[in-house]
Amino acid sequence: MKLDLRITSINKFLIFATSIVFISCENQTSHEIAISENEKIVRQYYEFFNQHNWVKMSEMYAEVSDFKDPSLGEGIVKQTRLEILEKYKSLGAIYSNVTDRIVQIYNTSDNYIIVEFISTGTALDGTKFELPICTIFKIENGKITKDFTYYDNFEN
Repeated sequence: MKLDLRITSINKFLIFATSIVFISCENQTSHEIAISENEKIVRQYYEFFNQHNWVKMSEMYAEVSDFKDPSLGEGIVKQTRLEILEKYKSLGAIYSNVTDRIVQIYNTSDNYIIVEFISTGTALDGTKFELPICTIFKIENGKITKDFTYYDNFEN
């Protein structure tokens, strides 16, 4: 009788351990899928940027999003899609060939994606620039809700 109890206990333990491993793998897969979808959104964003498709790019944001960007001043600034559209139309008018080249994308938890990239372009007066930038995006329900951008905005 004792032998049967041990086997039953071992079987219960094995079933429990297998269940834990299965649940962990399933949760990890769901997390990886979410990260993959968020990365797809961010990559699409940069495609629209490089095509200067400011309308499609602005539609990737929530109706109102939080921004940190030296060009907007200090602290967090709320921007509507229309304000985002106008900002990038103005940028495109000054730098008609502005493009961003992704260096690295870092996936984090909690729907944050960090993108390291190099922005280049030529101003109307022929002045060229090359600027390393880092942006932290928060993606919620398939839309960008936070865009925290960091770069050196001081001229040498």
